[in-house]
Amino acid sequence: MSQTPGRDGGPYLLGIDYGTESCRVGVFDTEGRPLAFAATPYQLTHPRPGWAEQDPDEWWQALISSVREAMQSAGVTPDAVAGISYDATTCTVVALDGQGQHLRPAIMWMDVRASDQARRIAQSSNPARKYNAGGTGPVSAEWYPSKALWLKESEPDIYRQADKLVECTDWLTYRLTGRWTVNINTAAMRAYHDRETGGWPTGFYEEIGLGDVFDKLPAEVLDMGVAVEGLSGQVADELGLRPGTPVAQGGADAFVGQIGLNVVSPGKMALITGSSHVLSGQSDHPVHGEGFFGAYTDAIVPGQYTVEGGQVSTGSVMKWFKDHFAKDVVAEAERTGKSPYDLLNEQAKAIPPGSDGLIVNDYWQGNRTPYTDPDARGIIWGFSLAHTPAHVYRAIQEGCCYGTAHILRFMHAAGYDVQEFVGCGGWTKSRDLMQTASDVTGVPITLTEVGDAAVLGSSILAAAGAGLFGNVQEAAAAMVHDTDRLEPDKGRHEEYRFFVDAYADTYPRLRELVHAVVRKVGEAEPPHSVEVEVDEHGGRGPE
Repeated sequence: MSQTPGRDGGPYLLGIDYGTESCRVGVFDTEGRPLAFAATPYQLTHPRPGWAEQDPDEWWQALISSVREAMQSAGVTPDAVAGISYDATTCTVVALDGQGQHLRPAIMWMDVRASDQARRIAQSSNPARKYNAGGTGPVSAEWYPSKALWLKESEPDIYRQADKLVECTDWLTYRLTGRWTVNINTAAMRAYHDRETGGWPTGFYEEIGLGDVFDKLPAEVLDMGVAVEGLSGQVADELGLRPGTPVAQGGADAFVGQIGLNVVSPGKMALITGSSHVLSGQSDHPVHGEGFFGAYTDAIVPGQYTVEGGQVSTGSVMKWFKDHFAKDVVAEAERTGKSPYDLLNEQAKAIPPGSDGLIVNDYWQGNRTPYTDPDARGIIWGFSLAHTPAHVYRAIQEGCCYGTAHILRFMHAAGYDVQEFVGCGGWTKSRDLMQTASDVTGVPITLTEVGDAAVLGSSILAAAGAGLFGNVQEAAAAMVHDTDRLEPDKGRHEEYRFFVDAYADTYPRLRELVHAVVRKVGEAEPPHSVEVEVDEHGGRGPE
């Protein structure tokens, strides 16, 4: 049972969210009401096509800045903070020496340099591979084993020197508490951990050439929301918090966001929107099949299984269009103080379903599901002289929604049906865009009071770890509040069915050609590192 806030304003929870573009921190009460948010950006670099890296020192400085700003804005004293937890981008891998210092820039979630290693790992028929389309599907170049094997083969000195090779989330656990743990969320969902079959599949790792990686992984695997340790004294001084403040085990941003949407039991699916899309929901039994990931054992709630689909490039494609092809709109936004995305949405609003025959496949940075293909690339087709920039922007939006509907078809074929989405992230700032997602998929979408579900989810974990609730489910039920529900327009849904079919047919027909072009371009000299400018909204896709 939760504690009633006292007259001094406590207890409060501190949630930390390491996104792609910024470190975001929120202060919440035990009813899930936010007191303050703060975000501090950091740089994302692309040394070569398909690569993406960040500097963990920038992560840490961003955390210090965001915590101090959020605490000051909330007017909360350190003693009033009852607990802390956190999330971070998953598949973001950090190599660290014996003193916990990074040996190279972190390899980010979106980085697909390990595509060759992923293909070789996929040749294994080990039962651990059941999470990849029941054992027959491709392995993602994003996942931990692919990146670890790339590091071992391509940077052997770094691999040899690494005392720890961990996810960003586990790096943060150590930085906050001085204790090394592995969170079961990323272990199960990105590294094949399965508690029902004994935990780590050591035979599988030995088969793919990574038997020694367990020397670089912490031995202890903890569930999310479990108390880890108190905040260390030195870190407390840096952050302006109280030493010993309980720190609860965190997890991956999207799946902590699922908790922040109260999707912690079968029947609902989280639709987490932003630079990329994640679809994740719970099942009371294992579900495996082609075109999606999972079902992962105990990854979010002990005793349940998590089903997952994902789109690598969604909001990031809209941002790409805004940055490179809508400079006039950006200039108008600067003059008027409006969001450029609101202006683009207004221009595209009257365009009919299907964008007058323009189809976009959203694979700008590869495909996560249903193909798990790092060499997939974006496709736009159906142009005529009647099409305008607004058509292209609208077709990008629709294409992202088609991708979501396409994933649902594979889940349905495996016997997993989605009855309701609970949405969050940058897309929820546009009701029209969320209505399009509902119309295309045919699934109702519930919206919640706190759109920043990852930060709220981290605060829910903090509340559970601090003992303010009996478990994560109780904390989520008390701290998440529904505010709206969008029902699909049946007529528009039927109209969109043709275009979803066209979207689904496109990539299989062009796959060979796309792969040939990717191989050809890959033969060229890589460009210099490019720094990506961070949008003012701080990292969860277009507003």
